[in-house]
Order: sequence, then structure tokens, then C-alpha cells
Amino acid sequence: MFKVDLNCDLGESYGCYKLGLDEQVIPFISSANVACGYHAGDPVVMNKTVRLAKRVGVHIGAHPGFPDLMGFGRRSMAVTPSEAKAYIQYQIGALAAFCRANGTKLSHVKPHGALYNMAGKDIELAAAICEGICEIDESLILLALSGSEMVNAAKATGLRCAKEVFADRAYENDGSLVVRTKAGAMITDEETAIARAVRMVTQGKVTSLSGKDIPIEADSVCVHGDGAKALEFVRKIRAALTENGVGIVPLDNIV
Repeated sequence: MFKVDLNCDLGESYGCYKLGLDEQVIPFISSANVACGYHAGDPVVMNKTVRLAKRVGVHIGAHPGFPDLMGFGRRSMAVTPSEAKAYIQYQIGALAAFCRANGTKLSHVKPHGALYNMAGKDIELAAAICEGICEIDESLILLALSGSEMVNAAKATGLRCAKEVFADRAYENDGSLVVRTKAGAMITDEETAIARAVRMVTQGKVTSLSGKDIPIEADSVCVHGDGAKALEFVRKIRAALTENGVGIVPLDNIV
């Protein structure tokens, strides 16, 4: 039987600004990637999200990004590998503290936004991220784009790595995600997203933006929590995966 993790980026509200449908989405996923205050989130929201995840038995991961609240962490920044490593460790430490205070543990780390995309193509940046994770807790799992340099860096570091695919994002021919500013970058049709998710998990293939079938490995499927149809996507994708014989399990049951 196929099995896959279903993850969502959560805890992205900040102060008086509410973003996402965390309470509604979280019962349908197996892993939550919690914003750590740099690109989104704040201490109160982080603590609340950890408690919510623990209550429903969802595994908790840190979602560290660039210090860019204005750009939601989606703007590229010129940083050295050592700076990126420090950013990663700072944010993991913050969320790990809330996990410990609530009697639970951190299971994984998924870099966010521009940091995620840059590390997917830059082996030095990817290595710095993996080293930063290992120095804090070598049992943590890296959640990384399938086929990316982060996967290669994790192997070299000895870090467990789960390969991530996206139900609501378009792909280039090289397996990278289409930049959000490009037409067709986001998959907004529910049926298309559902069919793509099932195919990626059960057949190991996805159709790129240009129409080419490319190979892909899916340990975890991501649905973005800030999308207008996040709740519908995650609920229907979970149902479709289950109907196609795919078990929904947390990352440590896969890697």
C-alpha cells in the first residue's frame, strides 16, 4: 500500500492580522509546518498552533524563513551560508521551546519561501541548513523539495529527509516550482490539484507547466494554508488519496 504525509504551512497569523484557516485545516493533515516569527507568526500564535497540533495528534515542524515580514519571506535575500544557518537555528530553537513547554516535541523542519527555493538550487546554502538542523537535533527530519539540492545535502549530512511535492503549485521541466509571479504558478482548480496529488503519489509523475511529464518522489504532499481554497483542497485531497489506497501517515512513518 502507498503511504504519504499530508502537510500544511500554519501559524502564519501575526498580531491582529489573521491568515489561514488553521483550526479547520489541521484535523485533515498529519504534519503542521509552523511559522517561527521571521516571515510570519509571532510568539502567541506559535504557542497556540503547537497546542492545537498536539491536541489533534498532528506532528509539529518548524517552518523557518528569511527575516521578511513585509514580503512574507518570499523575496530572495543575499545571505551567506553561515547567516542562513544562524537564521535556521534561531527559529528552530524558538519553536522547540514552545513544544517543550507544551509537553510535545518537534519532528521536522521545512524551510519557507525564498529560502526553500534558493536552497533547492544552491548546494552550499542547502548544506548550511542541514548542518544547522543537525547541530540542534540530528533526529529531526528535513522536509525538502523532491529532486532538489536540499535532498542531496541531507544525504551528505546524514539527516533524514522527506521529499515534498505540491498539490497547488506548478512545476518547471527541471522539477523546480514555477515562480509565483509567472502565470499558471498556482493551481486553483480543485479537481486538477486532486488529480495531480494522487498521480504524484501513486505514479511518481507530474505534468510541468509546459506540458512535459517529469519524474517526482512524494513522501509528503503540501497544501498551502493561506490559499483561498485550502480547506477544500486538503479535505478533498485526503479523501482522494485514501480512496486510491494511500495511507496518510506522519513523516517518521515514512523516512
